[in-house]
Amino acid sequence: MAKKITTRFAPSPTGFLHVGGLRTALYSYLFARHHGGNFLLRIEDTDQTRKVEGAAESLITTLEKFGLNRDNKKVVFQSERLEKYQTGAKKLVEASQAYYCFCSKDRLDNLRQLQTQKGLPPMYDGHCRNLTPAEIEEKITNNQEYVIRFKMPKTGQTEFIDLVRGKVTFDNKLLDDPIILKSDGFPTYHLASVIDDHDMEVTDVIRGEEWLPSTPKHLLLYKAFNWDKPNFAHLPLLLNSDRTKLSKRQGDVAVEDYLAKGYLPEALLNFVLLLGWNPGTDQEIFNLEEMIKTFAIDKINKSGAIFNVQKLDWLNGHYLRSKSPHQLAKLCEPYFSQAGINVKNKEINLEKVIASEQQRIKRLNEIVEATGFFFQLPDYETKLLVWKKSTGQATLKNLELIKIELEKIPANDWQTETLEKIITLFIKDNNYSIGDMLWPMRVALTGRQASPGNFEVAAILGKTESLNRIEMAIEKLQAKDLGNNLG
Repeated sequence: MAKKITTRFAPSPTGFLHVGGLRTALYSYLFARHHGGNFLLRIEDTDQTRKVEGAAESLITTLEKFGLNRDNKKVVFQSERLEKYQTGAKKLVEASQAYYCFCSKDRLDNLRQLQTQKGLPPMYDGHCRNLTPAEIEEKITNNQEYVIRFKMPKTGQTEFIDLVRGKVTFDNKLLDDPIILKSDGFPTYHLASVIDDHDMEVTDVIRGEEWLPSTPKHLLLYKAFNWDKPNFAHLPLLLNSDRTKLSKRQGDVAVEDYLAKGYLPEALLNFVLLLGWNPGTDQEIFNLEEMIKTFAIDKINKSGAIFNVQKLDWLNGHYLRSKSPHQLAKLCEPYFSQAGINVKNKEINLEKVIASEQQRIKRLNEIVEATGFFFQLPDYETKLLVWKKSTGQATLKNLELIKIELEKIPANDWQTETLEKIITLFIKDNNYSIGDMLWPMRVALTGRQASPGNFEVAAILGKTESLNRIEMAIEKLQAKDLGNNLG
């Protein structure tokens, strides 16, 4: 009977979740769910020097935000399993599959320097590989510090079928004897990941390309323990637009940074899905259920995937437009709060404000810049009121005329369509220039050169506030020496 498909995501708590880590988690999750299997979470916290306080909790919370729910109620922490790894390492020593290494840091540094000078790949020379039991006992008795290294074969090849890359072959003579247990009793990744994946009954290990060179070591560890090995799939690198490896030097790489900017979890998840995976169709928008149904590991590309922020913006814009005004307003509220703008207990309807820019914004954090003028009086240079080749005097007159016409419209008729119909007809009947009349009205209402339409803005502001702002613009113009054309 075939084993139930089981995958895992095993991040280290060294900071925020990298977007590459999110992709690994997503692919592992989708592969398991597509096959009706289990998706497990493990925190690889054996490197205590790199551990960041609170990072593990942040990783767990972030995955939950994306709906990547694990099947193990209790997350596995490697730091709680040290005895398992120490026992495993000693079993390998007893079976002559591993050995104690007493080499000092100075010796290893000198060895590495000498090999580099000779143009050789730096690797351990096996100095302690054939120590006699008596020599080992003497050194341990003298409390000489040691690590445990795995004894790699020095002849032949190690081969495996990678689910992404196909057949992969390594020459054993080029493989180092890796440390599997450090002097402080903590395991290295090689030993811990193999023991954990075996104990968690992981059938398929999906991880980044950077772990490909370690795979023969892991396969040989499985063989040394006489355990069934899992399948391996190594995902392509994420690349900047210049095809260099994605790094913080060229932009954000943490998932939390993108969420903070106002990228929606569903958009970010959809985006990372397509980083190196192609459904074989023209479909680009996927919800999580569609991802599970469609995902196939053989559709993952071997080559690196370009992290295209423009594509992410497009996807996020799509998901923002799919929200109701009420949903989007709730999502936008924190961004107004961060900017010190109180949008509650106002006569102005936040949902209408949000709806005025919903078709244009690409990220939630753009909403304050785009619509903050609704909640705060606009601040602008008086000369901005003047349309192209018009003058300050003409602009003053036009604003006064617009104000008179707007005052005639009853408050209960103060709607976008009514305002547009009446003012447009007024401009046409009097042969006024549209720009000369509507440009100063826009600036008076918004203080901006670009904004939602005049009549939509006025309708949202309401009659009283709209007229107040136009009056303020008139007073600005009256306070200037219009003879100098505000220049």
